[in-house]
Amino acid sequence: MKKQFLKAGIVGLLMAGFLSQSAWSQSDPTGKRRVSATYAITNATIFAAPGQQGTKGTVLFREGVILGMGANLSLPKEAQVIPGDSLFIYPGFIDGAGTTGITKPKDLERPKDFVSSSPPDEIAGITPWRSASDQFSIAGNQVEDWRKAGFTISQVMPDGGMIPGKASVMLLGSTGSVNVLLENTALAANFRGARGMYPSTPVGVMAKFREVYQNTTLALDHSKLYASSTGVKRPEMTPTQAGMSAVVQQQIPVIFTAATDLEVRRAISLQKELGFKLILSGLENYESVIDLIKSSGIPVLIKLQVPDDKAVKSQKADSVVTSDTKAQYERVKEAYDKALKQASLLEKAGIPFGFSTVDAKPGDAMKAVQAMIKNGLSEKAALAALTTNPASILGISRVAGTIEKGKMANFVVSTDSIFKEDAQIKHVIVDGHLFDYEVKKKAANGNGKSEIGPVTVAGVWEYTSETPAGSSSGEITLTKEGSAYTGSISYDDPSGSGKVTAPIKNVSVNGKTLSFEFDVNAGGNNLTVTITGEIIGATMEGTMSVAQFGSFPLTAKLSSPSLSN
Repeated sequence: MKKQFLKAGIVGLLMAGFLSQSAWSQSDPTGKRRVSATYAITNATIFAAPGQQGTKGTVLFREGVILGMGANLSLPKEAQVIPGDSLFIYPGFIDGAGTTGITKPKDLERPKDFVSSSPPDEIAGITPWRSASDQFSIAGNQVEDWRKAGFTISQVMPDGGMIPGKASVMLLGSTGSVNVLLENTALAANFRGARGMYPSTPVGVMAKFREVYQNTTLALDHSKLYASSTGVKRPEMTPTQAGMSAVVQQQIPVIFTAATDLEVRRAISLQKELGFKLILSGLENYESVIDLIKSSGIPVLIKLQVPDDKAVKSQKADSVVTSDTKAQYERVKEAYDKALKQASLLEKAGIPFGFSTVDAKPGDAMKAVQAMIKNGLSEKAALAALTTNPASILGISRVAGTIEKGKMANFVVSTDSIFKEDAQIKHVIVDGHLFDYEVKKKAANGNGKSEIGPVTVAGVWEYTSETPAGSSSGEITLTKEGSAYTGSISYDDPSGSGKVTAPIKNVSVNGKTLSFEFDVNAGGNNLTVTITGEIIGATMEGTMSVAQFGSFPLTAKLSSPSLSN
């Protein structure tokens, strides 16, 4: 039965890959290797900080520390050279708030005397004593995927309820290293209520947060009084109050996830009332509260995502456009355009911001930044949001955020200016550990220049996906209907009973990049599988990923093109 499970196609392979990720990390196909001696990336174009012009030079580093940089740098004899003549070096990207490498804690059973109106804190999702460093695993595929996207440091958030615990700043480095940079850097909080118990609503969450904060304040006052006076009853501080103490004493901030303008207002209202330090994270719709954010001076981390344009395209594709549908399209288009411009409005207002990667996809990270740049965000502000701004917000500017002598050797090395669509990441260096990534060759015309023409999408694609547990294959059938694509995918049934077929959804074609999703039921678990690939002629190379398990290589060949392309 176990042998059959390991051969059970897409889901079986993904789950087997997840279960054996420790072994997978030991034979990482990216070819990572420890920079234990002295290394130099020579004659590269170095962008040491946001707003600085790129300069040709060499970066020299040893054991994770930058020894020097410049055009006329003298290299020691023992230096191992990495030629960088056509490469571009940037500071390693920093994720202000993410869940990369975080494992989910076990759900607790409700006690027999459970009362939904007054549940135990831990069951209600109030666990400020927990630390994200205890839930973090460097060996997960998510870590590799975000590192491949250029991220070298992440403030990881614990998984859980309205107050899941404390964040930690982690290096996305080697599996053999201690990757904790700073522990318990902020208290994570959100407006997500508990199911079937108090607090179940955002207003209830606010009331409960206020209660926990104020009770902790009283407990701390009682402890001070007990320490300085006689005849005072011994204080009994609960785990929740002990976990909240650092917030009440303003030793660490609360990093509140606030996606909407209403949640931003609620978080700021709590901060003004109670007086704790605050960081706003995960902002998605915030244009209407930019002035409030500016006047409050609160640091912000916006979500590293932009809305997709499916709603706009579907409206525009309607063959019959009445006055009502046209007005509806204009409203949808206006909302979409405003969402894309929000980041540029933060820059215009003089608000420095970083990014949060929670719920974002690593493969879409740079596309999201490029979309923001196309809609008014400057490249200087974009690079700052990836480097110096989150370094400042997290309090690690002394060691990260720029390329300077004495700082950590955290770099992103790309084939072109990082914000160009054709740029590819060739190396990522984290704390002196070097990770190599495959760079795809560009198709060339007679002049040797890259050439992007129309791609053939519709038809039958025969695919193969590789994972640590083996390979799986099937067919992807794509049909073009107007300007949209529909289709299906076949794969090995997880139960072992041959091939099954599922409809595909959310098909997107952007230049040469094809992406779509489909749902699979594996042992009662509903999983969404995402396939993203680059089409070159009649072949496609990409990845197959499930959020819970990471990404795996996929190749496909167009066996039966359709005339509908």
